[in-house]
Amino acid sequence: MGNQSGIKFENSYALLPKEFYARVNPESMPKVNIVNLNTELAEELRLNPTWLIQDEGIKFLSGQEIVTGSEPLAQAYAGHQFGTFVPQLGDGRALLLGEIKDINGNKRDVQLKGSGRTPFSRNGDGRATLGPVLREYLISEYMNAINIPTTRSLAAISTGETVIRERQLPGALLVRVASSHVRIGTFQYFHARQMTSELKILADYIIGRHYPSNLWKGNVYLELFRNIVKKQADLISHWMSIGFIHGVMNTDNTNVSGETIDYGPCAFMDRFQFDKVYSSIDHTRRYCYQNQPKIILWNLTRLAETMLTLIDTNVDTAIEKAEEILNEFPKLYEDFWVRKMSSKLALCKTETVDKGLVENFLNLLHDENLDFHNSFYFLGDLLEAVQLKESMTSDHQKTIKTIESSNWYISWRKRLMSEKVDQTELTKRLRLQNPSAFPRNHLVEQALNSAIYDENMNPFKDLLAGLMNPFKERSLQDPFAHSPKSSEEITQTFCGT
Repeated sequence: MGNQSGIKFENSYALLPKEFYARVNPESMPKVNIVNLNTELAEELRLNPTWLIQDEGIKFLSGQEIVTGSEPLAQAYAGHQFGTFVPQLGDGRALLLGEIKDINGNKRDVQLKGSGRTPFSRNGDGRATLGPVLREYLISEYMNAINIPTTRSLAAISTGETVIRERQLPGALLVRVASSHVRIGTFQYFHARQMTSELKILADYIIGRHYPSNLWKGNVYLELFRNIVKKQADLISHWMSIGFIHGVMNTDNTNVSGETIDYGPCAFMDRFQFDKVYSSIDHTRRYCYQNQPKIILWNLTRLAETMLTLIDTNVDTAIEKAEEILNEFPKLYEDFWVRKMSSKLALCKTETVDKGLVENFLNLLHDENLDFHNSFYFLGDLLEAVQLKESMTSDHQKTIKTIESSNWYISWRKRLMSEKVDQTELTKRLRLQNPSAFPRNHLVEQALNSAIYDENMNPFKDLLAGLMNPFKERSLQDPFAHSPKSSEEITQTFCGT
């Protein structure tokens, strides 16, 4: 490849023992083209967007030409899938191309999803289709825009192939960027095989990659576990505060870096229900909205099991130390969650009563079947005493009337008064903490269907542009402000593999 790219690639994961991965190159594809390029992220990675959209750049992004230092590989991992342990999973349709240092000097993985078969593919074709690729692009970039830790999407690429699922669909690739791609399932892979030296190598790799400050503390592996627990508590509290339902919280989809990863059948709630599920494969509601904190604790307990020999040579002592950290999780999570949810109610200082205030508001939304996002966003209208107008949607009117006539509203106003902040500042807080735009499921589906079946990318690009400005003040005529009509409502989402 020519020198004009200026890419400095390396792959530290390829330096680990051969048991960690399988070396494999992306399969050739008939006609690769960029469907959408994330120019902002490209520049953050010190990649030239102008070069990336040229033939040579497209070949690099799609893995059709491998740059020096790349060494593509498929990572090995295991995982609990819906509670059932599978000892070997691994990257069945993804390849880690390598790492690039971003403008801040941080290593960032560059991975392809949909690049073809690997030794971990089992019966799969290793391909991806355009819909799931664009879906992950939209939602991961939105999560980044609202400051939730996440993998990123550098590019969506069409492959010129037809991929067979339930029907014929256009093939595509996602170029994904992450701090790393090591999962709880990676630890489980070696633990299941009693490969204790490899477990130590993996833990040392993660410490060096993500938690270098731990190198200077007493029990480095216990501190590593403590840090992972804290990051996951923070991450899940973020999800809960924005009505995000991951859908497949398997241990192989839990990244130890604390980033949201694998946006398969994920969705954002419209009408609020505690037990809301969208994923078509979650028949038992294992990963419903309200279960997400419990599930991440369950996943972290599985991680603890793999790290016991690292934490202490005495197993009983190791269990005691790990359990002590796991027992701290509920309080740790609750503190993160109450703080985030309180800020959505314009509260600055968190007080003891705020947990109940938040819970009562969610109970109100659940009982009245109100829209999660609009209910928070319209609190600004209530503060400003906006008069109900005929031009308002029936949803808007119902939401405002229901909240204003509730006992909760009286408690909230009383609590706001104790902050001793003027109304203008309170309204400003509400607008800063409650996005006016989020990826409503029906809007996402409309954009994806246009791209897939009409070969029209404009709705996708328009939706993406709106989502990249999530806190803009919007009129009630804006599509983002509307709950879906019953005919538009999406009740199920699909994994897309």
